[in-house]
Amino acid sequence: MSTGDDADTIPETTTAAAEGAEAASGTSTTGDAVETVETEAGAARVTWRRAKRARLVLAVSHGAGGGIEARDLQALARVLPAHGVTVALVEQPWRVAGKKVAPAPKTLDTGWRGVWPTLAGAGLPVIAGGRSAGARVACRTAAELGAHAVLALSFPLHPPGRPEKSRAAELLGAGAPTLVVQGGNDPFGRPAEFPEGRYELVEIPGADHGFAVPKRADTGQEQALTLLTDAVTRWTAALG
Repeated sequence: MSTGDDADTIPETTTAAAEGAEAASGTSTTGDAVETVETEAGAARVTWRRAKRARLVLAVSHGAGGGIEARDLQALARVLPAHGVTVALVEQPWRVAGKKVAPAPKTLDTGWRGVWPTLAGAGLPVIAGGRSAGARVACRTAAELGAHAVLALSFPLHPPGRPEKSRAAELLGAGAPTLVVQGGNDPFGRPAEFPEGRYELVEIPGADHGFAVPKRADTGQEQALTLLTDAVTRWTAALG
């Protein structure tokens, strides 16, 4: 059974701002490195985009309807290493195994726990993050794993059209500094629907659950991704 009802999308554009930031900062990245990690849920995969002088690790996983090719995850992987944040794109075992349907939340949590020692292996503070179902996993496990903070992209507050099926308790119980980045037209929870709590919420105007914006929108696709990466960059800078 699918855990998130989410639909991730493939990145459509590159971020020129990211290239400029790398050149200006001089930190750049050391390129991709792919690592397979055995967990109790099966083999997971971590794709690293390492900062040359890293101060934090941002570990982000995908949702139940897509993989690490999601436009928001790829945008963060391009931009953040230039700001001293190594990005680890985590593929859950079910995706690595080629399955089409995500397992139950308990199994997703098991996979994430199994990858955590690898993510924390460099001794740097680790931000637990993800999009949609991956954001739920990060929130549910942050306290027990000792996450430095939590990044929730397109947090699925409720199934579309079912606001009574709220998952707010997962978000509110993260137990660490939390940033939510949410599309203004996300059917899984628009920003105005989120409850008050000890977290920061950034809205991407006009964006849907995959941070896609319609062509008629005032905010273009590239601008929407820049708003997202700028918000996360500012937030990680404040974390230290």
